[in-house]
Amino acid sequence: MNLRVLVMRDDDIVLVTGAGGFIGGHLVEHLRSAFGVTRIRAVDIKPLDEWYQLHDGVENLQRDMSKREAAFAAVKGAHQVYNLAADMGGMGFIETHKAECMLTVLINTHLLMAAQQYGVERYFFSSSACVYAADKQTDAAVTALKEEDAYPAMPEDGYGWEKLFSERMCRHFREDYALQTRMARYHNVYGPNGTYDGGREKAPAAICRKVIQAKLSGRHEIEIWGDGEQTRSFMYIDDCTCGSVRLMNSDVVEPINIGSDELVSINTLVDIVEKIAGIKLKRRYKLDAPKGVRGRNSDNDMIKRVLGWAPSVRLEDGMEKTYRWIHDQMVSGGMSTANGAPRFAVAS
Repeated sequence: MNLRVLVMRDDDIVLVTGAGGFIGGHLVEHLRSAFGVTRIRAVDIKPLDEWYQLHDGVENLQRDMSKREAAFAAVKGAHQVYNLAADMGGMGFIETHKAECMLTVLINTHLLMAAQQYGVERYFFSSSACVYAADKQTDAAVTALKEEDAYPAMPEDGYGWEKLFSERMCRHFREDYALQTRMARYHNVYGPNGTYDGGREKAPAAICRKVIQAKLSGRHEIEIWGDGEQTRSFMYIDDCTCGSVRLMNSDVVEPINIGSDELVSINTLVDIVEKIAGIKLKRRYKLDAPKGVRGRNSDNDMIKRVLGWAPSVRLEDGMEKTYRWIHDQMVSGGMSTANGAPRFAVAS
């Protein structure tokens, strides 16, 4: 598949919101290094010294996209908009902060309004597999979720409802205003330069941290949320950014899965990290901890058919890179993610 970014002139601007976050920071780098995009406006609510990655040669701005005036100012002059801004985290966060997650709808609302007013060429919305109906995710041996399985609607309470509603907004802005919107349903993205403690981390990073702590402390045990038999698929960050840009520059207007279809249990994920670390741990299961649906996997038939591509990084390979990065951070003390605040990182 021949792919090009729909930026036709040197002065065209690509806006990335949530650029101080995990996926946003990697997306900015991917647009620069893989596609040579020279004018990027990177926006995040966090102070610049708390961004996961801060890139030279990029217009880096601290702005709150839930505020109408800030959103309109950020979008003005942009050719493309990638909206990755959201108040979210792992299951431990979204199950206990439903109202905060719902308020993210203000971000997408204001950015869509601004994109329509200023004639943005393309608008990308980062949705989530949390939009899928809960009654299709009750078995660990889950049938992989197809895009149509989001309806009849019964998404993850709070966070999932916000994502599903925002998808509908994108659809109707396309239908009513001819704004070209693209929607990706991400499935459990992981990798280096992300949160690994503080309460917003997701399972791959949390397990890496716990295994490293056990190894460094000499207390060879690990706490696992649930019974460990719940299943998920996990997508490495490079696949996520590649798939996002492919989708943005395609003709696909319906929401589409961007996720690995490599289904594993949480216990298997722990096995993988133990092997990387060269250690075996005693497992303690916290059965009353937040654990989400019983099983969730991505059906990739549609993305293979319409984009001729699908995520392909093996979980063992991605987890080794993630583990090594988190290990280096923990040993060096170079990152503190208390309250979700990451260290300052520069990518040139």
